[in-house]
Amino acid sequence: MHELSIALSILDMAEEEAERRGGRIVAVHLKLGPLSGVVARALASAYEMAREGTPLDQAELVIEEVPIVAYCATCDVEHLPDAFDLRCPGCGAPTPTIRGGRELEIVALEIVS
Repeated sequence: MHELSIALSILDMAEEEAERRGGRIVAVHLKLGPLSGVVARALASAYEMAREGTPLDQAELVIEEVPIVAYCATCDVEHLPDAFDLRCPGCGAPTPTIRGGRELEIVALEIVS
């Protein structure tokens, strides 16, 4: 379950930022794509467990799940493909260029003084 190590890393980064700013984290906002290899529910559970007994024990984890975005060079358009069929819905060409869906990033921290 690599989600636990990811949750621990999120907590470490957030705690460092809280110390640097002299505040308390009340929420960690994360973008998560389906191609990141991370299961949102497993990450949320791991986060809940890992935050106990830390300065972030009351900090909420807010996960924004983002879609896969593929690019078709033939049509010069981005589209939201099915995870198992990356062909362009307009022309049927393969769309190997993935522009979104791999995200696993902290996008915001809610900090109170």
